[in-house]
Amino acid sequence: MAIEYIWQDRKRYLGMPLSFTRYGMSEDRLFVSVGFLNIKDDEILLYRVRDIDTARSLWQRFFGVGTVTIMSSDKTMPTMVLKNIKNPVEVKELIHSQVEDVKLKRRVRIGEIMGEGLEDDNNLDDDYE
Repeated sequence: MAIEYIWQDRKRYLGMPLSFTRYGMSEDRLFVSVGFLNIKDDEILLYRVRDIDTARSLWQRFFGVGTVTIMSSDKTMPTMVLKNIKNPVEVKELIHSQVEDVKLKRRVRIGEIMGEGLEDDNNLDDDYE
């Protein structure tokens, strides 16, 4: 089954997508894939995202790129860095919007957001605290 991406980009050098680091976002996950011969794939479930930051250095601004950093409650990948992507502020807003939609759909409790009950992914219920 193919993943339908809402957003995709590559890590860029001098503003051009000349790397083997690929980023993507589906309806409920963020992906990073690194490598050419040996590929490492990782993902973060969007309902686990806790914070999103952007940064744009002078050189990044010159080439029209920036860095989006996602902090999550994911144990294997607590921080995902989307480095040198186009339109970083727009991407941050897109991720934020999708995160909020997923949290509403999954009815994620405040306790899950704050870090309680992270050992059990099925610890989601219908009431909010």
